[in-house]
Amino acid sequence: MKTLTMQIPDLVDVDLYELKNLLAANLYRIGKLSLGQASTLVGISKRTFMETLGNYNISIFDDNITSLEEDYSNA
Repeated sequence: MKTLTMQIPDLVDVDLYELKNLLAANLYRIGKLSLGQASTLVGISKRTFMETLGNYNISIFDDNITSLEEDYSNA
């Protein structure tokens, strides 16, 4: 496991929980973490993390056009 240490300016109004959510959500968005791994990183359930993703406009569904076209063809 890696440890991350950062200095964040006092003018940035963010707490540790929010930072964990931001990091986990973006790592999930780019495919570096699964939903379960991301929720574990934050320390919340998968369901709660899925709801949190909505706050960052991140979908739990693969919504790129190629995937949609493949799904349509396979239906």
